[in-house]
Amino acid sequence: MKQLTAFIRKEFMELTRTGKLFILMILFILFGIMNPAIAKLTPWMMDNLVETGFALPAVDVNALTSWTQFYKNIPIALIVFLLLFSSTLTLEYQKGTLINMVTKGMKRWKIIVSKAVSICLLWTAGYWLCYGITYGYNAYFWDNRIASHLYFSAFCFYLAGLWLISVLLLLSVFFRTNSLVIISAGGTFLIFYLLGLLPDIKNYLPVYLMGASRLLTGSGKISEYIFAVLFTLALSAGNISAAVLCFNKRNI
Repeated sequence: MKQLTAFIRKEFMELTRTGKLFILMILFILFGIMNPAIAKLTPWMMDNLVETGFALPAVDVNALTSWTQFYKNIPIALIVFLLLFSSTLTLEYQKGTLINMVTKGMKRWKIIVSKAVSICLLWTAGYWLCYGITYGYNAYFWDNRIASHLYFSAFCFYLAGLWLISVLLLLSVFFRTNSLVIISAGGTFLIFYLLGLLPDIKNYLPVYLMGASRLLTGSGKISEYIFAVLFTLALSAGNISAAVLCFNKRNI
């Protein structure tokens, strides 16, 4: 256990030293502020367009407008997050630091688990920080009660992010360059997205959780997402377990 906590601490020290931690926190804070800011500025922008000759209908801006912006922006934050961590293992391969750790008695599974824990903790902190900022501003300017199933819809996208992190870690075990990890992760997402077009299985897939924002308008039910939540949890745990098993047999 001491080795595991020490390696997790080492991961956070590395993130601080490289500036990734600072970049991520600034990113999520900016996105959290930007969601209500764009919603608040929408009437002003619409008025300017009308003055230039565009015929536009009146727009009723409320908390739902800001939450819609949140679900438009958070996928961008997730992509940046995954890009920053695409080298989580490949950089270790290139530096040869993994060999030193293993030869000094570090259990291989602890390397994968520590990286999984540190990345998931950062995603958790960043995502809910962004969510909390948006929620606070929305409560101040409008009323969050206009949105239905506000917490569950946010949890669904958060869980989809954890699944993609588990995919990234599994692929990082097999590939030695982050470009291959990124391409493979994108290909994996594309496969699941295409599978999501099949009506019989779409409600079971992790990508289905990314559309949970429609719950905000009351156009869906929580029960429609339960199977996707359970399957995503099982798939994420399976990816991490597979990463540990494959890493144990990998020649580093």
